[in-house]
Amino acid sequence: MRHAQLAVPFALIALVTVVDVLAPRDVHLGPFLVAAPALTASFAGPRMTGFVGLVAVLAQSVVAAVRTTLTDLNHTFQIGALVMISVFVTFFAHLREVHEKELVQLRSVAETAQQVVLRPLRDRIGPLGVASVYLAAAAEAQIGGDLYAAARTARGTRLIVGDVRGKGLEAVGDAALVLGAFRAAAHREAGLPGLVDYLEGAVSPDVDDGVDRGESFITAAVLDVPDDEPVVHLVSCGHPPPLVLRRDGRVDPLDVEQPAPPLGLAGLVESSRGVGLGAPPVTSQTFDFGEGEVLLLYTDGVLEARDRSGAFYPLAERAAAWSGLHPRVLLERLCEDLLAHATGNTLGDDAAMVAVERLG
Repeated sequence: MRHAQLAVPFALIALVTVVDVLAPRDVHLGPFLVAAPALTASFAGPRMTGFVGLVAVLAQSVVAAVRTTLTDLNHTFQIGALVMISVFVTFFAHLREVHEKELVQLRSVAETAQQVVLRPLRDRIGPLGVASVYLAAAAEAQIGGDLYAAARTARGTRLIVGDVRGKGLEAVGDAALVLGAFRAAAHREAGLPGLVDYLEGAVSPDVDDGVDRGESFITAAVLDVPDDEPVVHLVSCGHPPPLVLRRDGRVDPLDVEQPAPPLGLAGLVESSRGVGLGAPPVTSQTFDFGEGEVLLLYTDGVLEARDRSGAFYPLAERAAAWSGLHPRVLLERLCEDLLAHATGNTLGDDAAMVAVERLG
């Protein structure tokens, strides 16, 4: 591909040179030679751009020598202008190359930060088969505020999936704060309400960072899957309900009766309830989750994907056809179908998904 691109400016120089030599004396095509270095600067580095500019200047000199002389006023001005433009576009090619290197470095740092913050989940955690995937809304921005994590405890496995309001490094910082608090407390807190209270306490002083508390928050679903019971305990902090894909093909959303406010908003809820009332207590709810069934956790980037008609992605409807699949295969099908549904095969928001199967 690169060689084919480089052939274009050299072919242009050859064509203009030959036609200019054969053209009538009052016709001058030399100014068209400036297109060769200008075109090269759009895809090549400064060295190749400068080399093409030099070849163009030599070609113009040959034309001048054949048609008149090198000291001819008209050709002298043409050669001078060609030299000046070649120097300019070579400098711009240098700036573009420096900018591209900076972008590559920043992208590498962003991807490394994302991998450090969002560690991949193991394929097997206790009696659970697990798979996870993160889809960035843009290929050049592999970093965002969606999060997930898992932790083994003495009685089972605890999971969290969440979505920080916002994007970029600030969102990644908030996600890292939540994940760090979850990993530190998941083994110590006896119940999910205590764990969520701990996460709220860890997030509240830092998420706001001097901004209105109502503008910075984190939705999350915190789950506990016991090893010895076919159930799952759930606390929803303003997060979309997880789905359970039953063995008979049904898809049940885990809608809690008393959801907790998003992390970082408990203080706002408490102040709105009045002095002395405090925030409502966090409660967990228990749902059936038996052997061979798959628990699907996701962020709102999945639900908010739109097709060309503006219709949202029907996750529960599509998931009904995928019951019985291995978690990794399930997420592969889901990602393919989600991107096929989204306009232009791109998502409007980042999406994180975790599939958990209770094995025999």
